[in-house]
Amino acid sequence: MFKKVLEYAGEYRKVTYRAMAAMLLGVIASVLPYWFIYQLITPLLSHRELSVEGAAWRIAAIAVCLILYAVLYNKGLCLSHESAYHTLKNLRISLQGKLEQQPLGTIQEKGVGSLKKLFIDDIESIELLLAHALPEGIANSAVPVFVFLAMFLVDWKLALLSLCSLPLGIISMMAMYQSGISKIEDYYASAQKMNNTIVEYINGMEVVKVFNRDGESYHRFEGDVKSYRDFTLAWYKVCWPWMALYSSILPCVALFTLPLGSWFVLQGYSTLPDLVLVLCMSFGIGAPLMRSLGFLSTLPQINFKIESLENTLSAPPLQQTDSPFLGTDRTLSFEDVHFAYKEEEVLHGVSLTIPEGSLTALVGESGSGKSTLAKLLVHFYDVTAGSIKIGGQDLRDMRLEELNQQISYVAQEQFLFNMSLLENIRLGKLDATDEEVLAAAEKAQCSEFLSRLEHGIYTMAGDGGKQLSGGERQRISLARALLKNAPIVVLDEATAFMDPENEDKMNAAIAEIIQGKTVIVIAHHLHSIVNADQICVLKDGNLADCGTHSELLSRCPEYQSLWQAAEGSTQWKIRTEKGGNAQ
Repeated sequence: MFKKVLEYAGEYRKVTYRAMAAMLLGVIASVLPYWFIYQLITPLLSHRELSVEGAAWRIAAIAVCLILYAVLYNKGLCLSHESAYHTLKNLRISLQGKLEQQPLGTIQEKGVGSLKKLFIDDIESIELLLAHALPEGIANSAVPVFVFLAMFLVDWKLALLSLCSLPLGIISMMAMYQSGISKIEDYYASAQKMNNTIVEYINGMEVVKVFNRDGESYHRFEGDVKSYRDFTLAWYKVCWPWMALYSSILPCVALFTLPLGSWFVLQGYSTLPDLVLVLCMSFGIGAPLMRSLGFLSTLPQINFKIESLENTLSAPPLQQTDSPFLGTDRTLSFEDVHFAYKEEEVLHGVSLTIPEGSLTALVGESGSGKSTLAKLLVHFYDVTAGSIKIGGQDLRDMRLEELNQQISYVAQEQFLFNMSLLENIRLGKLDATDEEVLAAAEKAQCSEFLSRLEHGIYTMAGDGGKQLSGGERQRISLARALLKNAPIVVLDEATAFMDPENEDKMNAAIAEIIQGKTVIVIAHHLHSIVNADQICVLKDGNLADCGTHSELLSRCPEYQSLWQAAEGSTQWKIRTEKGGNAQ
């Protein structure tokens, strides 16, 4: 386990070794005063005279040892923390790299709470192993080993008596670990569930308040928090009695040595000076022994966390190669595409071709597979079976960066970073000039709301873009797509947040984006896609039909049903009659 973690330390592994050496010397310095105390006591026991000079230099040596202990131990801690935090940095960077290779959809499924716990809490907890358990544990463990060996050289009978308390303490400690490990998985599962619930509770606060679901939402929040509390207390309740037992027995190395050793002296089996020396040494190793064994309580947790990290790191990466885009054109081909979320298949052999430069609309009821098909095109997931090709080249046979250069994906929900709107738009083309960004914002119809902002395009977007409305965020995302100028454009309900007054502006912005491009539009508003080159109707994960608006109206029952619903929705209105009745 240490070897696996230390792999991330890199060049700082040597710093950890220096930390261990400094701490070892420090612990030795903390034990040496008991040797000098023995030298002060021995003359008194043998009725020999101890000179003032002899007493003075021994007392001075004790002081020097204590100072050395403080200096060396502090230096060791500084070195161990330096190594630990560089190791955590390397671990996070490595984990980030692995996650970036995984399908984006898989990452999203993990949940914000789970990833936050993984990147922050779980990795941070390994700091205890790197900065404390490893260097301090080994340094504090080495000293008792050497001292016990020295005891055997002095008097093997007294040394055995000093060892008698260790089996009792270790048995208590092992009982605690065995009991605690059985509950640790439930403990961490409850912690992860609580994290996800807290994030969901905070993000959904607005909906909860608007629909008066405070009681229900808070009940779930309270239930998961209490569940975490109960698992934690149950875990500690099992461990506490054993912890109290071993922490009382282990430091008392003289538990058997003092009474039985005194009897040995009276019987002539051992000498009084030897007993005093062994007792002095036993008093010196109690503290380092407890510190070394105390760090063992973290090992079951660290094992579990490292396994969790390894499971995340070992998840199947997104299938891709180092090849550039080699397609002959921008024709899109879906060939017998199957896809399953976990165990449930949601696309069942979809095959369709989207010619270069054409506008294709995907329509269907919610859950029919429209957005899933689009996400597969931008390689959020790998297909379960079949293939998706651009210009004859399989998506899996090119670098993801190459694919991203070919496609602009404008989703219904767009995330804005907490930086200026100018920099948010510039994400579409990182080397774009300010003039190019402003031109893209103008074409995306952003000028109207930018003129109302105090700092215009230099206004900070806020966390997640909270300074803007949903429609304004959508137009910023369209400006990104305009700036990127990719040959393939995917619009997933791009006008979802538009009010009627701004929909014409939004459509004008979309017209700028799709000009001369291969376009896929996912739409629920059928009136906006009647002029599409082809409309593909999806139903329950299958392709029901493809054709123009007029062709589908004449032959496709599923499209006819969707169109009738769309026509009916245009007639909806709210009318209040006298008496307060709404119709």
